[in-house]
Amino acid sequence: MNRHIPIPEGLKELLQGFTVEVLRNQPRDICDFALQYFAEQKMQRKEKGQLLKSTQEAMQSDSEDDDEEFVAPMINRFARRKSAVSAETYDPDNETEENREPLVIHPKTDQQTHRLKEACKDNILFKSLQQDDFSMVLDAMFERLVAAGEQIIEQHDDGDNFYVIESGIYDVKITDNGVTRLIATYDNHGSFGELALMYNTPRATTITARTLGALWCLDRATFRRIIVKNNAKKRSAYDEFIQTVPLLSSLDAYERMKVVDVLSTQEYTDGQQIIAEDCEIEEIEIATCTRGQYFGELALVTNKPRAASAYAVGDVKCLVMDVSAFERLLGPCMEIMKRNISNYQAQKASCLVDASSPSST
Repeated sequence: MNRHIPIPEGLKELLQGFTVEVLRNQPRDICDFALQYFAEQKMQRKEKGQLLKSTQEAMQSDSEDDDEEFVAPMINRFARRKSAVSAETYDPDNETEENREPLVIHPKTDQQTHRLKEACKDNILFKSLQQDDFSMVLDAMFERLVAAGEQIIEQHDDGDNFYVIESGIYDVKITDNGVTRLIATYDNHGSFGELALMYNTPRATTITARTLGALWCLDRATFRRIIVKNNAKKRSAYDEFIQTVPLLSSLDAYERMKVVDVLSTQEYTDGQQIIAEDCEIEEIEIATCTRGQYFGELALVTNKPRAASAYAVGDVKCLVMDVSAFERLLGPCMEIMKRNISNYQAQKASCLVDASSPSST
């Protein structure tokens, strides 16, 4: 006699996620790996619940920056960690002339200032800053020259600075169960160290200079006072919109907050090229002129250069999502898209129909 056994809700997704991590990490002992994986999943679920509860309370009190006080889950789900850093109780709404800390200013030569601006001009975290805030960030940054083999940050340590690379090659390594492996390399470009400061977590990786190099550093207090405050404003402005984007509709509230943190705004004029065919994928564009539509994601699925070019028809305003930052926060983009693959396929079919329609111009 056949008996129908219902599959519990969420079991398929849970096992898929576990399978992906097994294939990615190739553990020696799958049983031990499974214990760590599912224990961490349970911990993340508990922390997310606490975070969302605190976020709702913060929204009710109409304080846009209370989320700075929350402790987020660690970025690497399998790295053993120290206790999370205690969050600062910084509240910009309570700042007065009497209790406001003086701004940090590190004097620079004209040459240093020029080099700093060049290093920071394309940084995703700075793109949405007002000019006054950006100037304060530049004033507060200081130069650090590093030698080959010098360790910049160490896994599990508390975060002290945010780093922008001017020159040098830097290896990113992670240690799990006593095994250290290289997971990424920065080659004379990029930035690192923001996650521990934004989410009050210990360092998720160890980063070491492979060559001589130069870094520009921003201290923790200034980073939180300016960058985290700015991100809180972005969350308030963009969270509702993100929920309308089909590509991101499977994200939970906590993950949407992380997406907003890596969004920047880019405007284009009529006829201006937005993406170019055959270019390597670095960003996803979400067009806000036609609410919720997006492009640039196909290269994420295939891991190949752009298959087509895109041009602005009239004035276009896009929210731009940096892929490397997105994947550092949420994991590979393809895994995010797999969660809602049926809706994604339907959305792409709809977009193709709209594009072929004479009225779509």
